[in-house]
Amino acid sequence: MSETDKTPFYITTAINYPNGRPHIGHAYEGIATDVVARFQRLMGRDVRFITGTDEHGLKMDQTARKAGRATIDLADEMSGYFREMCSKLNIEYDEFVRTTEPRHHAASVALWKRMEAAGDLYLDRYEGWYSIRDEAFYDESELTDGEGGAKLSPQGTPVEWTAEETWFFRLSNYQDKLLALYRDQPEFIRPASRRNEVQRFVEGGLKDLSVSRTSFDWGVPVPDSKGHVMYVWVDALTTYMTGVGFPDSDGEMFQRYWPADIHMIGKDIVRFHAVYWPAFLMSAGLPLPKQVFGHGFLLARGGEKMSKSAGNVVDPMELAEQFGVDNLRYFFMREIAFGQDGSYSAEAIVTRANAELANSFGNLAQRTLSMLVKNMDGVLETFESHQADDDLLGTVADACRNILPDEFDKLAFSYGIEAWVKAVYACNQYVDEQAPWALKKTDPERMKAVLLTLFMALRDLAIAIQPVVPEKAASLLDQLGIPDSERSFADLADSEWYTRLVESGFAVGKPTPIFPRLELPEAVESE
Repeated sequence: MSETDKTPFYITTAINYPNGRPHIGHAYEGIATDVVARFQRLMGRDVRFITGTDEHGLKMDQTARKAGRATIDLADEMSGYFREMCSKLNIEYDEFVRTTEPRHHAASVALWKRMEAAGDLYLDRYEGWYSIRDEAFYDESELTDGEGGAKLSPQGTPVEWTAEETWFFRLSNYQDKLLALYRDQPEFIRPASRRNEVQRFVEGGLKDLSVSRTSFDWGVPVPDSKGHVMYVWVDALTTYMTGVGFPDSDGEMFQRYWPADIHMIGKDIVRFHAVYWPAFLMSAGLPLPKQVFGHGFLLARGGEKMSKSAGNVVDPMELAEQFGVDNLRYFFMREIAFGQDGSYSAEAIVTRANAELANSFGNLAQRTLSMLVKNMDGVLETFESHQADDDLLGTVADACRNILPDEFDKLAFSYGIEAWVKAVYACNQYVDEQAPWALKKTDPERMKAVLLTLFMALRDLAIAIQPVVPEKAASLLDQLGIPDSERSFADLADSEWYTRLVESGFAVGKPTPIFPRLELPEAVESE
């Protein structure tokens, strides 16, 4: 497949709000999105992966004022932390978009003018409840009572009564169109529980949406409307098109990648992406994204949602430093059924990594390659296989070439990895049953066949798990002599790869452990 023939695939994270440093929830979403992007690349797709920072809005302005800083200086610093997180966690985006960039201002203005030309914007006065923390408007019926008579949003955040002149978007005109979208394209919102929530909300009736603010000036100015800046969600959502060249909607990049295949977001912002965003795009006459996936929350110890106000935010860089980047990536994709809430702890990370990566996969690779070096000088040979060998390679091939790709394509990462782990277990069971250390004395040729069968299995296992543990998988594939050009899922079906490797004269060298066992940090052990 040539580069120009590759089918495009466009995926985005939510555009992170950087009024504080990134926490583990940001890392979880970034890792999951990176896993999808890497998987699709290995499937032969032409992938574009966009992330970035949503730097406008009242919350950013207030945070900067409280710190006595210029808002742009805070935005510059905080966006840097999000870039650093991606670099540290091996999240390989294609482009990082900031909403304070001139190109993004141009994209936001272009979308606004399209909605205005459609007759969907009008000037009026807004009075209602607004959450600064959520940057969201709420109806009275959605609020709950907090301590001291305070009103709280559905997310539990404080709301305040707001009254100001504002531009409105005729969201009410799109109720029937949105319901038709959910009915005709059930995969537009996933998982199904999120779709049901959104559908019930829209069926309850949509009111026109305030889409500008005059109480502050930190945002994209509304064209030809002095004193108004765009509501932060109009601005933020447009970022997904900025990343593919909008407002040049006729340009090669926009035509190639838009609409997005997946917007990967947290479940708390599904309404903005599955109600407001498609309505804006319908108004603007632009194609809708193919899917909005609202994943669950990553919960702290005790099952609490992480937040700065609760004081339970965890620095993902510290976790990566403690446990290793690939161990952390593996835990999040393996432990939690994607789409549902999940929790983590140091003990859980260490237990999972040691059981499945260090003791099973890492040990399998280490002893297989060590025996090849010790007993065969690392030299690969052709061999005559037995039924047990064929059965094992069939089990591994089914997990790596069929089950894992099918599950990853559905974003069911934990199920795909489970099949992979079972194949690893099958390899270890095969080692115990075949006992190559005993065969060395009784049947050296059979010993060679067993070790080389395991070598072939390791190659499949390493290729398949690359999206999750890219650094460690690459290290193993290097030790196996597999060229960079032969590491895609399509290469798994290549029946000639082993023959070529034998004929090349490749010899396995002294192996380097890929997954050493982890130890609990002392602070955790003493609790």
